[in-house]
Amino acid sequence: MRKILIVGLSLCFLIGTLTAKEKQNNHYITNQSPLMAQKYIALPLGAIKPKGTLMKMLEIQRDGLTGNIDSVYSVVCGDNNGWLGGTGDGWERGPYWLDGLVPLAYILDDKDLQQKAQKWIEWSIANQLPNGNFGPQPLPKGYKHIRGTQQGKREDWWPKMVMLKVLQQYYMATNDKRVINLMTKYFSYMLKELPSRPLGHYTYWGNRRGGDNLAVVYWLYNITKNKFLLELGELIHTQTFKWEDVFTNNSIRKINPLPKYHCVNVAQGLKAPAIYYQQNNDEKYLDAVKEGLSALKDAHGFVNGMYGGDEQLHGNDPTQGSELCSATEMMFSFESILPITGDVYYADYLEKIAYNVLPTQHTDDFNQKQYFQQANQVKVTDQSRNFFNDHYGRLVFGTTSGYPCCLTNMHQGWPKFIQNLWYATPDNGVAALVYGSSSVKVKVANGKEISFKEETNYPFSDKIDFTYESEKSIKFPFHLRVPLWCEKATVKLNGKTVDFTKKDNIIVINRLWEKDDKVELTLPMEINISRWHEGSIGVERGPLVYGLKVEENWVEVKKKYSFPHSGDGYEDPFWEVFPASEWRYALGNKVKGKDFEVVSNEETVSMPWNLKNAPITLKVKAKMIPSWEIVNNSAGPILSPSHPSRYPNDKEEIIELIPYGCTTLRISQFPAW
Repeated sequence: MRKILIVGLSLCFLIGTLTAKEKQNNHYITNQSPLMAQKYIALPLGAIKPKGTLMKMLEIQRDGLTGNIDSVYSVVCGDNNGWLGGTGDGWERGPYWLDGLVPLAYILDDKDLQQKAQKWIEWSIANQLPNGNFGPQPLPKGYKHIRGTQQGKREDWWPKMVMLKVLQQYYMATNDKRVINLMTKYFSYMLKELPSRPLGHYTYWGNRRGGDNLAVVYWLYNITKNKFLLELGELIHTQTFKWEDVFTNNSIRKINPLPKYHCVNVAQGLKAPAIYYQQNNDEKYLDAVKEGLSALKDAHGFVNGMYGGDEQLHGNDPTQGSELCSATEMMFSFESILPITGDVYYADYLEKIAYNVLPTQHTDDFNQKQYFQQANQVKVTDQSRNFFNDHYGRLVFGTTSGYPCCLTNMHQGWPKFIQNLWYATPDNGVAALVYGSSSVKVKVANGKEISFKEETNYPFSDKIDFTYESEKSIKFPFHLRVPLWCEKATVKLNGKTVDFTKKDNIIVINRLWEKDDKVELTLPMEINISRWHEGSIGVERGPLVYGLKVEENWVEVKKKYSFPHSGDGYEDPFWEVFPASEWRYALGNKVKGKDFEVVSNEETVSMPWNLKNAPITLKVKAKMIPSWEIVNNSAGPILSPSHPSRYPNDKEEIIELIPYGCTTLRISQFPAW
């Protein structure tokens, strides 16, 4: 029995227990027996509305590539796409775009975006075959195709997994029963066909990413309770790459030779053991996820939470690349694991990627993306680097630069993050587990709908204010997360400081809520010094990583590339970025948090993710290393502490660090002197 202790106030707060068997949410789709009960339950798409900075991120997506990729990238996402019945691309890229477009459209309640998505959904539903299969059909023999139209690619299980996620989200917004009918018939088809044509039959992507398929099978089971879905779940797990073994057998820690695991497959594979745990109920599957993350950190990890993977895993030198698809898929894995486990570790990690990595890999107007980023990134150019995949402008800011998967997969990042700020609880309450300015409407207690408003400048501020906005007085529990990095959280209720007890870093306030009740949560942020490759120094404060402030010179380049993965070659301008200030700084080997001066702006603008608008600056003494130069178009290697070339100048200078997400050029792992 798992006990959750309730806030101990004088206002009749109760102490209670929560078990999978005793309590189950009565109002939302949640796990049905024999699946393990979820700790938290996803809310319908559109129930959570962003405010402030998070709203701005969705607005720039609407006005940028997410809202317009069908015209900007029409050769793939236009009307000739196979998912619209055309003879063009019939693989992953159309569904990838929709996987971000659908949540964006319904969170914003934008009818134009909904209409764009609807024609793809309608085609999939209307053209399902009598045998249950759906999606683009094989082309006539001899058809001259561009990439993605091959027969195998059109029949591949993998892109259908993405479209299943699209349809799931669409149902969560609309309750369109046709989705349930399509999935039921398609999963019956899968159960029949997988023994002879397993997940990896056409491409290995389906085998590596089977966890995405399995999650939707369980979701449908929770609606229909069709027993064959549990049989299918076991079959899918059997045919899925054994990530639980990879994460626990130390193969990720191999460095000579490096393990041949694709970076995005790893990010998606993180969720697979936890998803299967719901049916198997063996703790080894949950343990495997954390052990895998530990292995990634040890052998390939960066201070920003990502890992070297460009595209094969590539060690932890901070000039190795990390792919944008890895970031968005890692976020989705954590968003999938968090409600299953209720483990705040995954909420912390989700915020780390969202509030540090994600903003740096798209431009402020969301019209260009960066395929790879570097933790130590001092020059962004169309030049060779020490990446395993090092062609077609992998580091520049462009549209089809790099491999275009990220161009279509980047759109899910912010909308799904917002969709996972709030959850329903098994005890018919509400939980704020991931923090950002927003509001929520949710059914609690015996089914009454209530609303909360969350006002905050988090992650830049440590103060988060919640206001109960409903007219009716209702008793229900309100769950709050205390991040693992926070040692001294405080809670005020209607202005009065209260004592509380937390269990597993969750505070539960169970009371009769009345209109305008206010909860003030304060999460003091201390500066933490961490160590990385060659003893390099990382600087973190709360959910944010900090990097050296490097002035930027952006230069537009117009170049005729013949992108083999984009269809026809065409002129696709991109941006290079050069340093306009010194970057070769090292921090003292014994630097501590108290050595930093924290300077906060009085007000955070709606678009804080750039050099000009950075809301917080850290000032600290540093020394410049004259011999640290550009090597292979990147910052040179971080030398071992005893190397004579690592010695800095005698002169100490005050340098400025800003949030990692506000940087384009940066040093985030500093040599130590």
